[in-house]
Amino acid sequence: MRIELTSIFVDDQRKALAFYTDVLGFTKHHDIPLGDASWLTVKSAEAPDGPELLLEPSDHPAVKPYRDALVEDGIPLAQFAVDDLAAEHARLTDLGVVFTQQPTDIGTAFVAVLDDTCGNLIQLIQMKAA
Repeated sequence: MRIELTSIFVDDQRKALAFYTDVLGFTKHHDIPLGDASWLTVKSAEAPDGPELLLEPSDHPAVKPYRDALVEDGIPLAQFAVDDLAAEHARLTDLGVVFTQQPTDIGTAFVAVLDDTCGNLIQLIQMKAA
């Protein structure tokens, strides 16, 4: 068993695509029109054979209260791994990304949390060597 696809709810698919590709550095994989929305996925440029991230429209009524509660409590909806958190934090800050948690040493890893501009908090993690 393996993860092939996971999803994240976004307020605006086109805005999310721009953020996840132009800012975070993912690559667009699928963009299939489905009425008012699209089957819109991105993949890591560093792992092109890895899982896809579906940028899912957030129009289901359960999504807003769920995401609002997570954001209010500072809980990230997803986590992405980076090799050098300090460098990634500097790069993203220079691009205007807002961090709700600055890089923090949590013992086994360094973490930071950013606002994806589409309704979610995203945690970046750099694992420490064992």
